[in-house]
Amino acid sequence: MSATWYECKVKYRKFDEASATQKVKTEPFLVDAVSYTEAESRITEEMAAYLMEGEEIKITNIKVANFAEIHPFENSDRWFKSKISLIAFDEESGKERKTNMYLLVQANDVKEAYENTLTTMKDTMGEFTIPAVSESPIVDVFPYFSGDEDESERLEKFTRLKESIPTYNDENEELAMADSLTVEAE
Repeated sequence: MSATWYECKVKYRKFDEASATQKVKTEPFLVDAVSYTEAESRITEEMAAYLMEGEEIKITNIKVANFAEIHPFENSDRWFKSKISLIAFDEESGKERKTNMYLLVQANDVKEAYENTLTTMKDTMGEFTIPAVSESPIVDVFPYFSGDEDESERLEKFTRLKESIPTYNDENEELAMADSLTVEAE
């Protein structure tokens, strides 16, 4: 299952180093979530690290981002949007077809973003071009799992979640449970 990324625009107080004052800013962040509701909850939770005690945020917009993939790179501080055109040959019409997708790649400048995009695409079997790389206004990206977790930890969490869901092998227990749920709902 691929990730769904939501772009959340958040209005909050931020320290401006140039003027050494607090300024109200509206900036976009990216969160991995399964719904708009979860995206709102997650961005509120993640933004707590950016806020001083007692301060609040205002979420001004949430929309589904059109990124096919997100690629963080170490020692990089900005995000860049790379447009990738996948080239396929249509045998019926005899023409080349281009399909566009967008990657969010972390880098320090446009040249490095282009190189990082090439690095992420190196194992692609088909032909592609990179017609555009531009700096993205995205301030930070919050994936569902942190980078500190390895695959075994994720599997362990999933297994614990799966085990916490009750299962019924006896048909009578299942019917009794269904009856009790019906009674409680009335």
